[in-house]
Amino acid sequence: MEKLLSIISREIGDAFEACGYERELGRVTVSNRPDLCEYQCNGAMAGAKKYHKAPFMIADEVAEKLQSSKVVKDVASVKPGFLNFNLDNEYLASYINQMKTSKKHGIELSAPEKIVIDYGGPNVAKPLHVGHLRSAIIGESVKRILRYAGNEVIGDAHLGDWGLQMGLIITELKERKPDLVYFDHEYTGEYPEEAPFTISELEEIYPCASGKAKVDEEFAKRAHDATVMLQNKDRGYTAIWNHILKVSIEDLQKNYSKLDVHFDLWKKESDAQPYIPDMVQMLKDKGLAYISNGALVVDVAKPEDTKEVPPCIILKSDGASLYQTTDLATIVEREKLFKPNRIIYVVDKRQEMHFTQVFRVSRLAELVPEDTKLQFLGFGTMNGKDGKPFKTRQGGVMRLEHLIRDINDAVYDKIMASRDEDEETARENAKIIGLSAIKYGDLSNQASKDYVFDVDRFTSFEGNTGPYILYTIVRIKSILKKFGQEIPTAITVPDGVAQKALMLDMTRFADVFAQASAEYAPHKLCAYIYDLANDFNRFYHETKILAEEDQDKKKGYIALISYCKDILETCIELLGFAAPEKM
Repeated sequence: MEKLLSIISREIGDAFEACGYERELGRVTVSNRPDLCEYQCNGAMAGAKKYHKAPFMIADEVAEKLQSSKVVKDVASVKPGFLNFNLDNEYLASYINQMKTSKKHGIELSAPEKIVIDYGGPNVAKPLHVGHLRSAIIGESVKRILRYAGNEVIGDAHLGDWGLQMGLIITELKERKPDLVYFDHEYTGEYPEEAPFTISELEEIYPCASGKAKVDEEFAKRAHDATVMLQNKDRGYTAIWNHILKVSIEDLQKNYSKLDVHFDLWKKESDAQPYIPDMVQMLKDKGLAYISNGALVVDVAKPEDTKEVPPCIILKSDGASLYQTTDLATIVEREKLFKPNRIIYVVDKRQEMHFTQVFRVSRLAELVPEDTKLQFLGFGTMNGKDGKPFKTRQGGVMRLEHLIRDINDAVYDKIMASRDEDEETARENAKIIGLSAIKYGDLSNQASKDYVFDVDRFTSFEGNTGPYILYTIVRIKSILKKFGQEIPTAITVPDGVAQKALMLDMTRFADVFAQASAEYAPHKLCAYIYDLANDFNRFYHETKILAEEDQDKKKGYIALISYCKDILETCIELLGFAAPEKM
């Protein structure tokens, strides 16, 4: 379905062309003075020089030509040469009814692409903390938006499960439980199906081992040796590693589920390891990789760089691989398995140089076809009210499950303080509303910018917050329930300013969605639904919807607000949360 702004621009362009001017001059924008008009066109100003005419003379001609239009009305030529006009009410009603019956609210679907989004990145054996929040929330929303646009999107958690951290865990476990069968290198039987530790023990083992390695050289050496043995596929150590993965992934899935974040793949760094030897050899064969200070590196700097871009280290002097190596091998793996048109990395913006190097090596080595897009979507820091990275009251990094708990408790307290609900219902609603507070609080900010995580503000039922959006949806649900009849389908011609403003805002969905999809910008959807919610509430306060005596008008109102609810619910689904039945 064609966007409304495109239709209006074509209508104005036709008028310019009919008057002997270029139709391109008819580009229309939403008015920056809504008190004067709904739309404007400045084409006469642009055409004045080319046609050697005063701009107001061109505007007068075009305005006269538009008097018979069925799309726009109240066309006015305003000196020095602006065209101001409104949308015809009947045309607006016909457009929104067409939008209502079309697929996906009338968005234009482009040719579908296969897209991989890397938006997880947690390390196994460690709990999720607030540092994982933005990647999960932004990545999940971008995935949903791109899927809604018709693409095949594959979300990958890309777990950190390789390297010294595994050796540290195995070595500490051996010290604590030396009699475990995994450490008997003469054992040839089957290993137990159950892990010899719980997730709580595992989460305590790693920081303990890490701390030991910093002060105990002998322990650090044993951990290094254990890492080498694991990577050389020692049977017992591999079995422990598999236990670590199983226990960790189950816990990660549980915690991501609380955020309504879901991955299609739980790929790991270790999955990319088999691709490294051939990739390294290929870099050497192509003359891209060379030895520098003992390390194998690839030069990636370009003459046009405005800041230094160091060589990308592929292997350290001891032959060990690095994150760059693993990320390059993962690109090789993704190309082999999926042949994606795009790979998007939703990661901390402080990793930009890392991905600049990785992408440039990928291009130089032709790891993916030339037209495959490798894109870095860097996000800013989540800060506390002091402007510093968000921490617990004790100054430590907050676990994600504790943050979710605190938000849910804050919402629960507000529900119980102002409403008469039983505790069980209040708790369930607090989870739904709390998730909206967390996600909307994050997503309403441009991803690349830092933002302040303010629990009090995010959980407010008023203002630009998730709970306010949900309250608006629930208010509409309540009206529809009180209506108590089958919901009418036809939206009627607006008969008031507030009603028309709401309808005009609803027609903007396709435009806003197109921008959010093209720019990976969930914050644009947030801004849109905040405007839409405000327009609905203004209409609600100025209109007697259920008390309207004219039955045709009432049915038109009900059809309108029902469709408004549909658009709002579509948007919050794309943002990654849902509305309760009542609040």
